[in-house]
Amino acid sequence: MSGNVVHLHKEDPEPERDPAPVTTLTVVPDPPAAPRVPLWLRSGRAVRAFVQHETTRTTAQGIARHGLYVVGGARIVGRRVWDSRTTARYERYMRTAEAAGNFEAAAEWEERGQRFRDARHRRRMDLLHSPMDAAKGAAVSAGAGVGVLVVLGIAMAVATKDPTDVVTPLMAVIMFINLLITIVQVVWGPAITLGPFLALLALWSVGAHQQAAPQWALPAAVRNGEGEPITPSIVVKALRDLGIAPLKNAIKEMGDAGASMLSPIVIAGCGVEVDVTLPSGVATNEVQKRRRKLAENLSRHEHEVFITIPEAARTVRLWIADSGALDEPIGPSPLVTDETMTADYKKGKAPWGRNLRGDAAELSMYQRHVLITGRSNQGKTAALRSLALWLSLDRSVQFWIADLKGVGDWSMYDGIAQVLIEGPSDDHVIQATEMVEDAVEEMNRRIEERRTDPTATFPPLIVLVDEAQVAFMCPVVGDDKRPYGGAKATSRYFMAVRKIHNQGRAVDVLMWQGTQDPTDQNLPKLVREGAHTRASLVLGTEQQSRMALGDKAVDDGAAPHLLRQGLDKGTLVVASDGIEMPAGQSSITVRTHFIDDEPAAEIAERAKALRDGVTTLRVVDQAEERDALADVATVIGDAARLRTNEVLKRLHSLAPTVYGDQWTNDRLKSLLEEYGEEPKKSHGVMVVHRDHVLRALANRDTDGSASAAQ
Repeated sequence: MSGNVVHLHKEDPEPERDPAPVTTLTVVPDPPAAPRVPLWLRSGRAVRAFVQHETTRTTAQGIARHGLYVVGGARIVGRRVWDSRTTARYERYMRTAEAAGNFEAAAEWEERGQRFRDARHRRRMDLLHSPMDAAKGAAVSAGAGVGVLVVLGIAMAVATKDPTDVVTPLMAVIMFINLLITIVQVVWGPAITLGPFLALLALWSVGAHQQAAPQWALPAAVRNGEGEPITPSIVVKALRDLGIAPLKNAIKEMGDAGASMLSPIVIAGCGVEVDVTLPSGVATNEVQKRRRKLAENLSRHEHEVFITIPEAARTVRLWIADSGALDEPIGPSPLVTDETMTADYKKGKAPWGRNLRGDAAELSMYQRHVLITGRSNQGKTAALRSLALWLSLDRSVQFWIADLKGVGDWSMYDGIAQVLIEGPSDDHVIQATEMVEDAVEEMNRRIEERRTDPTATFPPLIVLVDEAQVAFMCPVVGDDKRPYGGAKATSRYFMAVRKIHNQGRAVDVLMWQGTQDPTDQNLPKLVREGAHTRASLVLGTEQQSRMALGDKAVDDGAAPHLLRQGLDKGTLVVASDGIEMPAGQSSITVRTHFIDDEPAAEIAERAKALRDGVTTLRVVDQAEERDALADVATVIGDAARLRTNEVLKRLHSLAPTVYGDQWTNDRLKSLLEEYGEEPKKSHGVMVVHRDHVLRALANRDTDGSASAAQ
């Protein structure tokens, strides 16, 4: 809308001049006023905001909760009184025993109920005669009391020669009674007033202790189960809600709501333990299959509940961790904290870690072959090495070691082991196979000597192969047309291990192996079943768990496939007769102590000090020339990139005589720069990229050039 035009200039009388510019003002009307909100609508919004406010809701919830505590407490007290005055308790226990199929217990509870009825009948019959008997007793007591007081007064009168003392004791009693009546008169009014409030307070206390309020009224921490202690009612409710129809129906039929199924709940380390006797028609494996649901019903994570099968029939044993307890460290190894510790191969046990109950988990290695498996980077080498470190403190024990990863995890055994092989190549597998075959020859020599001299004894020989899957998967075929790897009878490594498993224990030649992700290809059935101590870290599937530990252990509750990748590093499920475990169990979960490289080297130095000096045969490649660029690609493996110092470390382990001290960061950089692929910085450190090395190899092969490391 336009307003009037106002001319702010004077007209120019001279025609030859241009007219002056015209300024136009536009008048914009004011916007319409917003309509007023009715009072009733504003009041409604305010009331709704007040009602929906968090403080209001919390306050109302608290008031409702405490009021319902009184109601719930009254219900609990009423039931307790009813149970004490009637046979309801005995009938409830009788129905529970019948539902569980325990008819002997049902008959016993029926007999107890009948005895209670007889005793109650006698008490009621006695009440018919009690008023008359009470009146007679009161009259006799009063007469006897007055007589005693009169005799006492006479004695006082004779003693004081004052006849009025005859009634003094009687008057004293009368005055005392009068005082009591006065006290009752004073107290009676307030007691009548306060009595109901005290009764309500008592009911509230009972209800609050039992959390006798609906879930919606309880605090959020209680509703979510945070910090909630494990009680019989919580366990029974968790079992009832598992979705097993026969179990749910049996609990409903039990008069005690299923409490008789449970043993006493006892503290066990960082959690609690309880045995559950399942009712007839419910199998233990049905509960095992629902581990996750049971854990969530108990307000726990799946890894915080363990289900095992004890000796008792139709029974499962539940171990329930405190929330978050399994994520706490267990502390350093005694090997690190106790510098005076020694080992005894025959009688001692290695301090390996702690079980779920918090007790020390110690493993005997006397005449036991060992197999440890699990996914990569979960602590397999650390668990195996901690056993070897303890045993190395026994100076009589000999070690032959092949580390087929070759990154220096076992380098501290230079000076302890008679043989030390480090490297991942096929050549290292050949050397490891020959080492195991030499151990077979040593075993046969000992057996022959034992035949001629039954009293002959031999020093324990530990033949240890870490990353044994590399040996089983090796494709190299020897001059005799026999493959080094594989799982057939023609495989040299496989057959050598089998021979030691079959006879080595008798002459203390023992086979220890660490391997990744067991399959029939990288860990043949006959080899894994030949180990006396089988332990597994986290695995991917139940089938792999059965390969690692055996069917019996998994059927009884062992579940390394339910451990958490990355979070449960160093946690092992162990099946062995060399470790103490509860009666009836075939496996136990152990959280192992982690010993880092530096303290491991210190323990190794202590072991060397106990020995007279061992010259370690470090088996390395004998070739004087190697393809350095190809070796760099080999040590990088599947990693996208590696730090330069890690590449140098792996090169040294691959061929120590070739990649010695003369190989530095500058030499590695020069090697790669020759092909235009120098190391780059990543997050402030120099790294070598796998793609760059492969590109350099491709370019070199195209150009027909080669680089050799002298």
